[in-house]
Amino acid sequence: MATNRVKINSDVELKDRLVAINRVTKVTKGGRTFTFAAIVVVGDGNGVIGWGLGKAGEVTAAIAKGVEAAKKNLVKVPVIKGTIPHEKEVAFGGARVFLKPAAAGTGMVAGGAMRAVLESAGVKDVLAKSKGSSNPHNLVKATIKALSEMRDAYTVAQERGISMEKVFRG
Repeated sequence: MATNRVKINSDVELKDRLVAINRVTKVTKGGRTFTFAAIVVVGDGNGVIGWGLGKAGEVTAAIAKGVEAAKKNLVKVPVIKGTIPHEKEVAFGGARVFLKPAAAGTGMVAGGAMRAVLESAGVKDVLAKSKGSSNPHNLVKATIKALSEMRDAYTVAQERGISMEKVFRG
């Protein structure tokens, strides 16, 4: 599978979305130390998404670090007429996600971490189901993996050496 990574441009406006925040406690001889881990998804709403994990002593600093990490691993995913090109089931760790295209006007039937990823990608109509683990870290990674493995008709035709004009002429 070819990776479809994207370089960030200054003219692209990415919107960040906080998926989950976790307070971590470390007990030492001097007492308890609290830190925060934030998982963040960024996207332009037009098929470019990325995720990042930020850890810091304060919530705002953890979110900022997560956004910077997310901007470093952006991928381009196919979004056709507000939905995805085909069904896909992917597992990452203990989380399994199933994505299915939906007709226009259906809306987004997805929950939690999957919803944040799909909204950031610009998907408007999709049916999604998470099976197995509900860990937001693995759900975000599984959803992005499923979206990045999808191929639209133009990509498949190009790989096969077929021009799309031949396909539409019959």
